[in-house]
Amino acid sequence: MSLQRHKKARRQPTQDEPVADINTTPLIDVMLVLLVMLIITIPIQLHSVNLNLPVGTPPPSDIKPEVVQIDIGADKVVHWNGTPLAGTPDLQARLHAIATQTTQPEVHVRPDKHASYDSFAEVMVAVNQAGLQKLGVVGSEQFIDQ
Repeated sequence: MSLQRHKKARRQPTQDEPVADINTTPLIDVMLVLLVMLIITIPIQLHSVNLNLPVGTPPPSDIKPEVVQIDIGADKVVHWNGTPLAGTPDLQARLHAIATQTTQPEVHVRPDKHASYDSFAEVMVAVNQAGLQKLGVVGSEQFIDQ
């Protein structure tokens, strides 16, 4: 009898009132689908490839790499190991000459703090067109404000 009274006491919502009940069946369906997808993909993620890697340390190299120092001055003059170059064609010719060597030397570009970006970009484009692989920009500490 108390159960019937409880049912009668509960008021049915009218058309204008919002429904407070949420249908959780679609939520559970989506969660089950996601769980199945997770269970299927976990073995794929744990797949590993066995590699035979060398053991120990490699022997030290007796050959020290050649280093070419390219300095860019504030007056847009480019220096090759301290020697000023005549212009961009001279730089390109020297870069192509070292690019054809069997062991390419390291190229260290050191722009001056007051050098223009255009001259730095010209050198970088020339190095890229020559096909050099070992390039480094050195002297970055001069750009830190103290």
